[in-house]
Amino acid sequence: MSAPKATGTMIDAERLWTSLMDLARVGATPKGGVRRITLTDADRQGRDLFVRWAREAGLTLRTDEVGNIFARRPGSDPAALPVVIGSHLDTQPSGGKFDGAYGVMAGLEVVRTLNDDGIATRAPIEIVSWTNEEGSRFVPVMMGSGVFAGVFRAELALAAKDGDGIRAGDALKRIGFAGEGGAHPIDAYFEAHIEQGPVLEETRTTIGVVQGALGQRWFDVRFTGQDAHAGPTPMDLRRDALIAASRLVLEVNRIARTYPDYARGTVGHMQVRPNSRNVVPGEVQMSVDLRNANDATLRAMAQDLGTTAQALADECQVEAVVQEVVYFPPCHFAPDLVDSVRECAQALGLRHCDIVSGAAHDAVYLARVAPTAMVFVPCEGGISHNELESARPEDLAAGCNVLLRAVLARAGVREADAR
Repeated sequence: MSAPKATGTMIDAERLWTSLMDLARVGATPKGGVRRITLTDADRQGRDLFVRWAREAGLTLRTDEVGNIFARRPGSDPAALPVVIGSHLDTQPSGGKFDGAYGVMAGLEVVRTLNDDGIATRAPIEIVSWTNEEGSRFVPVMMGSGVFAGVFRAELALAAKDGDGIRAGDALKRIGFAGEGGAHPIDAYFEAHIEQGPVLEETRTTIGVVQGALGQRWFDVRFTGQDAHAGPTPMDLRRDALIAASRLVLEVNRIARTYPDYARGTVGHMQVRPNSRNVVPGEVQMSVDLRNANDATLRAMAQDLGTTAQALADECQVEAVVQEVVYFPPCHFAPDLVDSVRECAQALGLRHCDIVSGAAHDAVYLARVAPTAMVFVPCEGGISHNELESARPEDLAAGCNVLLRAVLARAGVREADAR
């Protein structure tokens, strides 16, 4: 039998879809979503299923000290570093079937396809399932990839406690996925993901060639005025904290619409005290989320926020405190890998466009230690972190085929298989 042509290899779309649907039964919710909170029994069951499938595909498994699972397919060059494909299996409390899970199952499908066609790669290929990407139970968010990339220490991550006071390390041991630490250098990292936004669907585009991820600055803002009776207190003598806060909401929107480089601005949380019908609000605490693809622009947005909040406080006769609580710098993926994703989409005749990720992913941390790229596919209505999250099988298959070719281009194919 002649050697298969690696460039003509295509994934099994039905098998990919079946794997996603089988995985979605673990932690399934009545509304069609998935509740697979990190380091719970449901998470263990999802991990067990992935491990079983990886072993059936002939992969060797390793789990590190924070529960990241690595499934390895050897390469022909024993000295070569692995090309890694990954994402996460944990979900939001009312999550969907595809966020994270698609990236892991796409990696598994790449390996299954290479096995089916008898294609040997020069470099090893690994599939990784990162621990606690969502951060819905334990903080820090993107815990597993953050530890792997050296962003924070494993001891810090394992000491994190959930709302019931349970340590992450204890929860990890309970589900049986506490492994050993140690160096694990890699050659490159690829992650396939649903877009989690509406751009691809709105533009009828199948493949998003991800340039990087927006930087993020999160703030807690507190306006403090004076509680007062709504009847006897004249309007011009009020120190109404809610007036200042309400106007800041509009200013955050103005900031996001004014600045370039994919600017975003959101007020998603607000607490009003004393929150009584007939009392002038004396205190408001609110969140502000600013995002941008350019760090200098993001810094300018943050400065604008601080100046504006203080000006509103002075005008409304209240006090303002603006405290930054989260900072992720903008992430730029490896140009050669991004170009490879674009070329693979073009070679397959798939409609594609350059895009930036408005959300953080494990790839953002991996980009700090290895060349990294992402492949986006559309999701219905741009809905994610929601039980209604949905994606078309043909789009998922297309993204996986692009992933396959980009991984092969990086890992290298045995000469006989490349002919």
